[in-house]
Amino acid sequence: MADNAVSLDDTFLALADPTRRAILSRLGQGPASVGELAAPFDMALTSFMKHLKVLERAGWITSAKSGRVRTCAIVTDRFADVGAWVYSHRALFEP
Repeated sequence: MADNAVSLDDTFLALADPTRRAILSRLGQGPASVGELAAPFDMALTSFMKHLKVLERAGWITSAKSGRVRTCAIVTDRFADVGAWVYSHRALFEP
């Protein structure tokens, strides 16, 4: 149970930031390089990489390096985890 709680905490922490949500939205269109993902954001690459690490630690994305290019892809199973948690707590918000 503790592992699930940590995982759920990481899941919602990752979703709490608009930059990370935007990254997930972009990755919903398909895999992208770190450079492609970072381009729309006005921040240093090191700061952007911290966002990717949060998403990867929470299981929202995977990344692979080929030569000098790191490519990220979304892990859609995480959406099911969030949906299951919301569904299991629906009695809290249904009339």
